[in-house]
Amino acid sequence: MQESDKIDAAIGAAQNKAALQSPDPADMRAFRAALGRFATGVTVVTARRDEPEAGPLGIVANSFASVSLDPPLVLWSPARASVRHAHFTAAKAFSIHVLHDAQADLILRFGRNGAGFDGLSYDLNAEDVPVLPDFHARFDCVTEAMHEGGDHTIIIGRVMRFATGSGTPMLFAHGAFGTFQKV
Repeated sequence: MQESDKIDAAIGAAQNKAALQSPDPADMRAFRAALGRFATGVTVVTARRDEPEAGPLGIVANSFASVSLDPPLVLWSPARASVRHAHFTAAKAFSIHVLHDAQADLILRFGRNGAGFDGLSYDLNAEDVPVLPDFHARFDCVTEAMHEGGDHTIIIGRVMRFATGSGTPMLFAHGAFGTFQKV
């Protein structure tokens, strides 16, 4: 490493250390922006409502992670403020659809005030959960556990089945959606 590189690294480390701040409950913008620097995948989680006449529901979520390979467990976290929160925490089963780069329309469809399943073709899996025909990956789950997580609920699902599909993964970082480029 050249001397100038060492100096640049030391300055960068000092700036990072100086910039550390505590999350301020009165202004969560900076904390949220810092979290946004971690690129995540984008999913649509689907479930069946308790009242079948109300139809299926879905929600966009980037709070998806693997938990365990044995047993196969994944998690996601709906916000308590969401009008769909009560339905997802009551659901005994759900499906997580990892979106690919050609599915930006689903982000709007299943986002706040979106059309949801209205006019959209879907199938039902073995647990009677609505599933989308196209995805980058899909995980069909039964609810294993739920935990309080601040302003979210952490839902852990036992994966009953999974499949992989096509495309390049859709990503979310810095408050925007994009795609993955190999380096």
